[in-house]
Amino acid sequence: MGLLLALVGAYGVFLVYTGVVFGWQGVGLGPAVSGEAPRRRARDWLAQAGLEEVRTGEFFAVTVALVVLSAGLAFALFGGVLPALVAATFAATLPVTSYRSRRQRRRAEAREAWPRMIEEIRIQTGSLGRSIPQALFEVGRGGPEELRPAFAAAEREWRLSTDFARTVAVLKDRLADASADATLETLLVAHEVGGSNLDGRLAALIEDRLQDLHGRKDARAKQAGVRFARWFVLVVPLGMTLAGLSIGTGRHAYQTVTGQLAVATGLACVAGCWVWAGRLMRLPEEERVFHG
Repeated sequence: MGLLLALVGAYGVFLVYTGVVFGWQGVGLGPAVSGEAPRRRARDWLAQAGLEEVRTGEFFAVTVALVVLSAGLAFALFGGVLPALVAATFAATLPVTSYRSRRQRRRAEAREAWPRMIEEIRIQTGSLGRSIPQALFEVGRGGPEELRPAFAAAEREWRLSTDFARTVAVLKDRLADASADATLETLLVAHEVGGSNLDGRLAALIEDRLQDLHGRKDARAKQAGVRFARWFVLVVPLGMTLAGLSIGTGRHAYQTVTGQLAVATGLACVAGCWVWAGRLMRLPEEERVFHG
């Protein structure tokens, strides 16, 4: 008890000292981290999936519904609480996985579209003599379907305010993409400062985007067999489980204590291997710039 009181007192002195000298807040060992960064990452994540209008409460409601449905289905199949809990835990990750897949697909489409769009902006501002905002919006109207709403919102902002900096901020917030950040900042500087080197800067940016795109395509091509094996490992145990339920006393065996533990262990192993394989195959993502 004396040692415990001494530790609590020493920690209290530490909190008072760091609060007075460094201005730290909270009861942690370091300064309290603002919640703005996680919220911004969540907004970027949803925007990259094309779900910027989805609220956190709606996302949570979908997750809860899937958890309840999966738990009920697992309980009906195996007749036990433990497999139902494992299935519910795995189902809780499905909305995140689904949104992540949608996000990856949209980002892949954006990566393929941006070199062409930058080249069109380069032609519009160079050979055709269009202004930078006009060229940007014309290219956006002909861009991928998923990106057009962001360009439409930015064009409305431009018509209302004629402030290109605010327009770029709206477009960057809607797109939440590293290529868009670099391109739009280049256009913003050229629009505000001027200069005759915009064509060269856009050409260098196109080359950089093409190299990144080709590198990612090569990496994903090499992962094709591993991705198929990942789905194979997920589907085969489920098929064996359903077959076991229909043979002899298989359903009764699943309801015993040993059967419940075996099912729970198997589900946990499948889920763990699925997540682990996904992390191993994840390609590094570009960090956004100029998005404060």
